[in-house]
Amino acid sequence: MNKFYFLAILLLTFGACTQDVMNVSSLDLQLENAIRSAAPDHTLSYWVLADSRDYANIPQDPKNTLTREKVELGNFLFFETGLALDPQYDVGKGTYSCSSCHIAESDFKPGRKQGIGDGGVGTGNRGEARFKSKVYPDAASLDVQGIRPLTVLNVAYSAKNTQWNGSFGSGQANKGFEHRFSDDVDEGLHLNNLGFEGLETQLMEGFKLHRMKMDPEIADTLGYRTYFDAAFPNVDVSERYSARNVALAMAAYLRTINTTEAPFQKWLKGDKYAMTDQEKRGALLFYSKANCTSCHAGPAFSDTRFFAVGVNNLNDLATFVDEPRARNKNYGRGFFTGIKEDLHKFKVPTLYNLTGTPFYFHGSSKRDLREVVEYFNQAIPENPEVPEEVIASNFKPLGLTANEVDDITAFLANGLDDPSVTRYKPDALPSGNCFPNADPVSIQEMRCVE
Repeated sequence: MNKFYFLAILLLTFGACTQDVMNVSSLDLQLENAIRSAAPDHTLSYWVLADSRDYANIPQDPKNTLTREKVELGNFLFFETGLALDPQYDVGKGTYSCSSCHIAESDFKPGRKQGIGDGGVGTGNRGEARFKSKVYPDAASLDVQGIRPLTVLNVAYSAKNTQWNGSFGSGQANKGFEHRFSDDVDEGLHLNNLGFEGLETQLMEGFKLHRMKMDPEIADTLGYRTYFDAAFPNVDVSERYSARNVALAMAAYLRTINTTEAPFQKWLKGDKYAMTDQEKRGALLFYSKANCTSCHAGPAFSDTRFFAVGVNNLNDLATFVDEPRARNKNYGRGFFTGIKEDLHKFKVPTLYNLTGTPFYFHGSSKRDLREVVEYFNQAIPENPEVPEEVIASNFKPLGLTANEVDDITAFLANGLDDPSVTRYKPDALPSGNCFPNADPVSIQEMRCVE
């Protein structure tokens, strides 16, 4: 080989290696070490979310395995306004869907403090302009929650027990509470006896709660018969087009909507330019001094444990609240378990995509993400109704400086934000219906033509 040619190859190889080394800064190395230390298996890959098409590695219910056909059906049905066939008043028929409260443009959360399904009118750009129909006289007639809904992003990683109080799901945190499944504690808990994980069970209960219907005739009318046939070929035809299978299909779809395009996810997979230095500093603080992973411990920075941090409840705010429903929700985990020490404890939510709406905590009591970080930094409970003895032991002052609060806020707001989650929204429905809402105001706002 010509010695000059060999030297050129050597220099190019050395230059490439040098460039790779330069791409990994000392800050990157510090962050890698902190992340590995926090992972149970001491790897970066522990924190990597499964791709939406990687069915083999997405956490799933063994009784509801993921298939392409099931996910496709569930995607359509989650947005289908044609299922809204049991409204409180006829004017609400065919006007709402699951996505009325889980708006894709708002990171699959309500665009306002509290979502409105049946009884809601309007949408706006991100669900922020939905309001109460004049036909519906009070909160009790509306389909609203007594607590702010959790996002469904990354729900596969916390799906064994769902809701803020973890009441749905037959296993894991609910082991030992099987006696509650038959008590009149909360409507639908008897469905836990079917043995499904929380996501599947909650969707079964929610289908009725949110005033929807499905049967063979409806499946035909909306154009879904062939989709059900493909998704549930081994289910007898007499049971195939059912509310239960709607729930299973929706659960399959929801398990695939992961925030894999967030800068932190790209950084974990090798793109060291995906985050800014400020976001990296925030991530390092997140994993070290701030000790955020003591609660947000899983790959989605969520958990199936429950903690009390003393924030205000939804009924402390000016919004539509059905008082009995809200009061029960405000008790948190203790409302389900009946254990005094569990009162006011709530499930740990995912920390991805926090900026789609300006509402934080189960009661929408904070309106600014930096304010949330500062709340944990100061660790002063704001709700006088929460006894000091139930407050989480790790809820204590963090000693962060103003600059460190800014850095963590930048990591949460930008490093953990997947900017394209609307990719999980269908372009159109087989029914041709407008979505996520199909009331006259929404149709006009969205310039939708059915």
